[in-house]
Amino acid sequence: MRNPTRAERLLPLLYWLRRYDRSTFLGDAFGAAIVSFLFIPQSLAYAVQAGLPPSAGLYASIVPVMGYALFGTSRSLAIGPFAITSLMTGTILSRFAVHGSPEYAALALVLAVLCGLFLIAMGLARLGFLANFLSYPVTSGYITASALLIALSQFKLILGVHGAGTTLPEILPHLWQSLPSTHLPTAIIGVSAIAALSLARSHLAGLLTRWGAGAGAASLVARAAPLLVAALAGLAVHQWHLKDRGVAIVGALKGGLPPLTIPPFDPASWAALAPSAALLAFVGFIGSVSTAQTFAAKERARVLPDHELLAQGAANVLAGFFGGFPVTGGFSRTVVNHSAGVRTPVASIFTGIGIALVSGLLAPFLYYLPQAVLAAIVIVAVMSLADVQTLKSTWAYSRADFTAAAVTIVTTLMAGVEMGVLAGVLVSIALYLYRASRPHMAVVGLVPNTEHFRNEQRYDVITSGTVLGVRVDESLFFVNARFLEEQLAALAAQHKEIRDLVLICSAVNSIDASALQSLEAINQQLHDMGVAFHLSEVKGRVMDRLQRSDFLKRLTGRVYLSHYQAMAELDPEVIRRGDEQHAALRAVVAEMTPKPD
Repeated sequence: MRNPTRAERLLPLLYWLRRYDRSTFLGDAFGAAIVSFLFIPQSLAYAVQAGLPPSAGLYASIVPVMGYALFGTSRSLAIGPFAITSLMTGTILSRFAVHGSPEYAALALVLAVLCGLFLIAMGLARLGFLANFLSYPVTSGYITASALLIALSQFKLILGVHGAGTTLPEILPHLWQSLPSTHLPTAIIGVSAIAALSLARSHLAGLLTRWGAGAGAASLVARAAPLLVAALAGLAVHQWHLKDRGVAIVGALKGGLPPLTIPPFDPASWAALAPSAALLAFVGFIGSVSTAQTFAAKERARVLPDHELLAQGAANVLAGFFGGFPVTGGFSRTVVNHSAGVRTPVASIFTGIGIALVSGLLAPFLYYLPQAVLAAIVIVAVMSLADVQTLKSTWAYSRADFTAAAVTIVTTLMAGVEMGVLAGVLVSIALYLYRASRPHMAVVGLVPNTEHFRNEQRYDVITSGTVLGVRVDESLFFVNARFLEEQLAALAAQHKEIRDLVLICSAVNSIDASALQSLEAINQQLHDMGVAFHLSEVKGRVMDRLQRSDFLKRLTGRVYLSHYQAMAELDPEVIRRGDEQHAALRAVVAEMTPKPD
């Protein structure tokens, strides 16, 4: 496959179009036709989750997904409303306007445009690498906590009661106080929908496979369960006149092409929303690029984070100008896209057109769709995001990483997603700096019959009485410079008989100015003790920087290519003893070997 041209690198859609053929078109078109139906109930549900009219979910799934197709580099990623970003959108906007008010809807447009502008700016600045700053435990923690918050926030629709709040201390008291006023018909519909969707998610595909269906077809039918449940619930409401009995429904829905909307430009509102928009954009991008990379690995393809920033930025700006709200790439939607057989981002264009056509045709039929069913769709979708197994494995593997995840979960539940993500990032950075400030250091000795030196506390090694070899397992910078200085001074004082100390730098990838000052201080301290200071196994880039300073001129010892070379020169007896042990071992083996007759 030929490499992309410059134009194709700037606009990836050209790359896909120039290699487009009939087979690819059919795959994209067929996949888009399937997902156009399946995304509609989910889009409606996430709009309600964000505190917006259900039609906003449809609008956010039409033009924005086409915008993603221009710059997107993922074959399968599906852009649109997503559970966590919908929760964050509702949380942010509720500070500035009342749910359902015109001001609230207008601010949703502003928020989408701001998110898009932040993402585009990050893409132009090539800041896609920032995705690495959110560790996996933190990501898992905020997704798990957000899933719980989203599910709890939807129970007011399941029970047909009034509810409020975006955090655990706000949601639970309101739900508890509202329980006596539960609307029974609504609760029956909502609970039944949750049960049906849960069973379909966990058992329907397997059941269809046992009945002879193909695995792909069975998976798609199982994922179509929300559409079937929505249709049956709407039919029941219409047939039994449940609207007249107080069951909340979607009502009149504007399907078809989205209207052109101009976000109001109020400098005060834009400035007030900007910090939250930046965090929302970042969180959305993290989840989206993680999903894209997961599926790219399955497809043996490559995702370019900087292009993804531009693509998702374009999608969000278009969402602001076409009646939507902030969008991102969702895992569950991408699974459907992948399962349906889409092959290129061109399918996003077909999907947008398909949702516009299908929603226009189905708008009259969606009138009687109960809001409790939309809530059930959200609950079942988000609870699959809760990753308890990762938390268990993280606890067993690293208590520090588990601490970061736990802080993220608790803060998210108690103070909201924004504060949870910030807390998780800060704790992760703090834990990393703490670990880096106290790097592992080992006194090493020669492993007999090899040229390798290993930790004397872990291996049976040969050590020298006059040369101390110390390996430091971390790059040297301002955080750990003083620690290194103190540890080497303590080791030199402990081993009073040594005349040489060799610092093994095999794990050192960089030495900053603070660490250089500490090395110079160590050099002087050891000199005052009558000990020569040497370095071994210094990497080329580190050596280049050291040569730009005066440190090497003042170094009391030498820089050795390998630690074996250092020991061969400073204490050849160690090397000789290693060879003798090897010779003795060979003699023993020879004695034990049976002699031929």
